[in-house]
Amino acid sequence: MKYRPSRRTRRMAISTAVVLALAGANGPWLYRFSTERYHAYKINQADYKAANGHWDFLDIPSEFRINTIHAALLHTGKVLLVAGSGNNQKNFDAKSFRSVLWDPETNAYKNIPTPKDMFCAGHTQLPDGKLLIAGGTKRYEKLQGDVTKAGGLMIVHNEDPDKPITLPAGTRFTGKENGKTFVSKDPVLVEKATKVFDKNTGAFLRNDPGLGRIYVEAQKSGTKYETGTEDNYRIAGLSGSDTRNVYGIAQKLALDKKDFQGIREAFEFDPVAEKYITVDPMNEARWYPTLTTLEDGKVLALSGLDEIGQIVPGKDEIYDPETKEWEYTGIVRKFPTYPAIFLLGDGKLFYSGSNAGYGPATVGRDPGVWDLATNRFTKIPGLSDPDRLETSATVRLPPAQDEKFMVIGGGGVGESDKSSEKSRLVDLKDADPKFKDGASLDEGTRYPSASLLPDDSLLVTGGSHDYRGRGGSDVLQARLYDAKSDTYQRVADPAVGRNYHSGSVLLPDGRVMIFGSDSLYSDKANTRPGVFEQRIEIYTPPYLYRDSRPELTAGPKRIERGKTAVFTTNQASSIKSAKLMRPSAVTHVTDTDQRSVALDLKRKDGEISVTVPGNRALVPSGWYMLFVTDDQGTPSEGTWVEVP
Repeated sequence: MKYRPSRRTRRMAISTAVVLALAGANGPWLYRFSTERYHAYKINQADYKAANGHWDFLDIPSEFRINTIHAALLHTGKVLLVAGSGNNQKNFDAKSFRSVLWDPETNAYKNIPTPKDMFCAGHTQLPDGKLLIAGGTKRYEKLQGDVTKAGGLMIVHNEDPDKPITLPAGTRFTGKENGKTFVSKDPVLVEKATKVFDKNTGAFLRNDPGLGRIYVEAQKSGTKYETGTEDNYRIAGLSGSDTRNVYGIAQKLALDKKDFQGIREAFEFDPVAEKYITVDPMNEARWYPTLTTLEDGKVLALSGLDEIGQIVPGKDEIYDPETKEWEYTGIVRKFPTYPAIFLLGDGKLFYSGSNAGYGPATVGRDPGVWDLATNRFTKIPGLSDPDRLETSATVRLPPAQDEKFMVIGGGGVGESDKSSEKSRLVDLKDADPKFKDGASLDEGTRYPSASLLPDDSLLVTGGSHDYRGRGGSDVLQARLYDAKSDTYQRVADPAVGRNYHSGSVLLPDGRVMIFGSDSLYSDKANTRPGVFEQRIEIYTPPYLYRDSRPELTAGPKRIERGKTAVFTTNQASSIKSAKLMRPSAVTHVTDTDQRSVALDLKRKDGEISVTVPGNRALVPSGWYMLFVTDDQGTPSEGTWVEVP
């Protein structure tokens, strides 16, 4: 039978001939058109995907599209996407707070009632599989020029050693020298004064006043209500001895920029009930805090902007999942907001220097190892570009047992246009650890997303080389990093730029979801305001374009530390490694939960046995994805197991 081309083939041949015929007259446009068409053709070829992977957009129905700021993988396999008000003042004013639950297996979506503005909260995985979310937004920032009423921080002093005092919202403070009156926006509890005695004689020396911090605002608008110097303030409504013992002190109260303010509220998200559960609020309000799980399963909350828009002054606190309550640590250590702080195998904490901004440029920026029990902090030297760590990403390289970390990219403090292309490495098992430079990116990159993959590679994608993508500076590139050879391999490019408010999450099937981006401008000339990127892309790595992948067919759902578990598989002879991967909870390219723990592996016909390390600090209690990889480096799908 003679072959006859199909109608579609004939049409394509004719259109190709027309394109070639028009090439001379329409060179530049035609070249661009044909180049884009060829690129689309090339990236969809099987051999290209096998070498570079592939990007696809999620098909999200319009009613579920949100400004995703936070994302966490739950042990049900679903992903919680959290916007809160989504960096949108109108949403905040309307109390329109959003969360969406996405099921990667079915691509089904569900709106989740969201009780408070969790925009810029902190979160982490809890031992029972719930997600702890704490902090968020009380007030949006106001830029200079938008502020109409002078305001700022009032420190309330209480010199009475016998009783605390609570001042209600609306309390009036009048300056003794300037005569200007300011009004509090919230209630404030001022602790009683502390009696101080001579250590040798026991003689009474003085009362150290209790202090309370509160934001106050002028009663009327205008520059004439600003103050320029410190003043003492009388407090209206007091009586008796309180009129002498309780007073306010404030520095300049002005019309300058007012930063975001945080909230104290905390919630657990229940993946089974698929709802938020209110728990005890934090002692400190926090906006941009980090939550880090400790060895005993409790959670450390640190840094953030407080209820008056100032950096929390080192008052770190711990959440107990059993009692659902918070307690101060009793020690003071200051960090900039969203500090990247990781639990180490000996129970100490590693601070890489990565952060998301806010806070003095000279306080709490040095990386080091922190012993929470003694508050001893040992600095780690050698970090290149130490003044370009804001908006950098930090990853604990696999296996977690090696305690090797990488700090990727970053930028200067605040709205700096400086950025770093460095990847800095440190081995914390060295007797005298020091940072050294590893493989570099092609250009300086703020906001790089970094996700550990089950084949022990690391996907690094997105970012911008200027602050919030200014000047069209998004980096439309993706790379796979190999820790053993310290090399980056360029892979398929994403279609969408990602900068501020972006992140990535490893999914149980081995793909990676990347979300968000909040560009300051939408054009290279920086003349049009940016629009939040609601599209979500999925990266399918090269290992998923191979002929087959190993599969675990049966096994336990629970493995105790130090114990061995048996899983059945038809590919036992080809399986070469096994690991537990903790699910991500990421925001502002900060993910302190992410880790990949290597397991001891034994094989025999039809089954494998894996042994979980006995170290609780290395393997914190909770849910993990168990991945095995074959002799080609191809991973299985993740099997959910609980480590109690």
